[in-house]
Amino acid sequence: MAPSPPELVTVAITSFNAQATIERAIASAVAQDWPNIEIVIVDDASTDETCARIESAIDGSRCPARLVKHKVNGGPAAARNTLLDNAQGQFVCFFDDDDESLPHRVRLQVERVLEAEAGATRLVACYGSGERLYPNGYRTPLHAIGSQGMPPKGEEVADYLLVYERPPDRFFGAGTPTCSLLARLDTFKRIGGFDSRLRRLEDVDFAIRLALQGGVFVGTSQSVFVQYATEAPDKSPARNKDAEIEVVRKQEAYLRQKGLYYYALNWPLLRYYHFTRQYFLFAIKLFDLWIRYPLRSVRHILATGPSRLRHERSMTR
Repeated sequence: MAPSPPELVTVAITSFNAQATIERAIASAVAQDWPNIEIVIVDDASTDETCARIESAIDGSRCPARLVKHKVNGGPAAARNTLLDNAQGQFVCFFDDDDESLPHRVRLQVERVLEAEAGATRLVACYGSGERLYPNGYRTPLHAIGSQGMPPKGEEVADYLLVYERPPDRFFGAGTPTCSLLARLDTFKRIGGFDSRLRRLEDVDFAIRLALQGGVFVGTSQSVFVQYATEAPDKSPARNKDAEIEVVRKQEAYLRQKGLYYYALNWPLLRYYHFTRQYFLFAIKLFDLWIRYPLRSVRHILATGPSRLRHERSMTR
């Protein structure tokens, strides 16, 4: 009997005003060494030459490729849901329009999921390790969640994303960005896809919901993509803060059971005051959280503060 062909993987790319980078992203999708892929691109109502460049790049592609156009901009979550609706693969691997994936990315992530599924679970999300490149040449590694030690799962991941609670024997790395995510299509469907009401942090929201249904989070130890750091209006501190608070509010019942709703709701304000240099308000909010949660707040600020300051200096030097 002939061996079964490898399962089809949908490489799913969202695009919006990405005329300068989209061809690089598509080229890295075409170059994947997994033998059975399709490429689906959703353009989220670009106003530049992105669609023309996509059509030129996929014309005559060696693998099936198609473009779906949104008439109205709906944001990353809506675009990703359209990708899921149009995916025909058993697996879906998300690429961003300004990133570059290495040829072995899909293969290593599929293999990692199949390895995890041998442990009798089908709710597996695999994140790729990579690196982020800044305009000044500064590079920082992005070690994937679950790429070292025992993969985190279930409430462990929800608690990490909501209140930065980290069991010492679990590795959370660079968190849960969709730009490095591969999972089975039926996993995305079971969780309900992405919340299109969120214009930011839809990836965190998806991961929390997956975690609360018992999902397992694994990662590749090898680097599989390069993320080119960019600035955009939807990445502003205010929008990020609002999205963080909305994600927390969605999990109010879960957090109240743990006595951590106030903490989770107010930590985004602390981050916002830091990023906007409102240091007096930062000090007041930190004191407020210290009074209510003395050990937790001290551990949190010591675990994240010094590394954040070093990172910010490297980005701007």
